[in-house]
Amino acid sequence: MNLEELKFDAAGLIPAAVVDADSGKLLTLAYMNRESLEISMAEGRTCFWSRSRQCLWRKGETSGNVQRIVSITADCDGDALEVRVRKAGPACHTGAESCFHNPLFRGEEEAPFSLEGLYDLLQGRKRDLPEGSYTTYLFQKGLDKILKKVGEESTEVIIAGKAEDKAETVYEIADLCYHVLVLMVQLGISVEDVRRELASRHVIDHKVKQEKMTK
Repeated sequence: MNLEELKFDAAGLIPAAVVDADSGKLLTLAYMNRESLEISMAEGRTCFWSRSRQCLWRKGETSGNVQRIVSITADCDGDALEVRVRKAGPACHTGAESCFHNPLFRGEEEAPFSLEGLYDLLQGRKRDLPEGSYTTYLFQKGLDKILKKVGEESTEVIIAGKAEDKAETVYEIADLCYHVLVLMVQLGISVEDVRRELASRHVIDHKVKQEKMTK
């Protein structure tokens, strides 16, 4: 499909669902016109049409939260786009990772577990501080308490691992992961920040391996 086959609406716009290329999470729903789509494709970063301001806007031009485009795919009718991106910061102007963070209805089907989902839950705990929550307790006590718990859980992982107790080690690693995520929320470190760091190390490691193989 090419640009000539896309179906823009009467206002010359087409909806663009922006999706995190790594997690698959829906980040935002924005709109593009022909010009903003062409700019996005030329620059490799998202550019939209603001319906409220009636002008072009490049995501991150003021906040720095740029979205680098991995792919743009049209739907079967050519009247909607999926834009897969790797983002440099929160997608939402509120500071949330996704613009979709206001629950409206939850069915009986359980959503699959994800680190991003747990992270979002912890962000909500930090924001709302519900009474009786252990997570609320940690945030209220502050950074020193959170760091102390990370240290304690790290020790528990070492003890369980040394004993070669797989079940206990899994249990303690889960505890450690939870407390590390609490620390990340406290410091404003996103799951994407860590994923991006790991990805950069993977590239470096891959290059080192290639260099060794060619020697």
